[in-house]
Amino acid sequence: MNDDKNRAATAAQLTLDITRAQRIGFDEAIFGRGKSTEQLDEIITQLSAGDGRGLITRLEPAAFAALPVHTRRHLDYDSVSRTAILGVPHEVTAEERIGVITAGTSDVPVALEAVRTLRYYGEVAYESYDCGVAGLWRLLDRVEALRSLSVVIAVAGMDAALPSVVGGLLPGAIIAVPTSTGYGVAAGGTSALHATLASCAPGVVVVNIDNGFGAACAALRMVRAT
Repeated sequence: MNDDKNRAATAAQLTLDITRAQRIGFDEAIFGRGKSTEQLDEIITQLSAGDGRGLITRLEPAAFAALPVHTRRHLDYDSVSRTAILGVPHEVTAEERIGVITAGTSDVPVALEAVRTLRYYGEVAYESYDCGVAGLWRLLDRVEALRSLSVVIAVAGMDAALPSVVGGLLPGAIIAVPTSTGYGVAAGGTSALHATLASCAPGVVVVNIDNGFGAACAALRMVRAT
């Protein structure tokens, strides 16, 4: 009886945006951090009762492990990106249109958040990691493959030089994702954010620090507009 009351109380606190896809073409994404186990379980239950599909971001491993076994069973969870996909992702597009690259391995969790978001929406991304300009040959080896893509998401911390360099080499849209990777004056990604905003490469657009999800959604808007 108490469990039923708790579920009812939790459900009363939740109002999912079930018509978002009809308005803007994106399902409601659930930001997992800060939500209780009961709230997450109820959200997943409501999504399952709808079209049976959903995307959860920033779901920490401990929060995933705390979910009931029957709930976890329905989630494709990745602990590196801290994303969970409920149900079957959208139908895969035939063409590889979006790339996700990183300056270093420490940027991969943010990059994978973008990759997993793209996969949820049916886009299989071209992935290339450790392309940082401190070893410029690594990026130059990949330029020809990157040139064929409509959008490249460049994920970088520290001085975040990577988005500016690819912005000077590639014709497609460039989305910079500054990350919190770095020492001292990197200031949790603030230096990378300022560097990307001040990029001299024309047309580079920038999302918030560590926002792989937002970068993926921006890339999807771009390829859908063409």
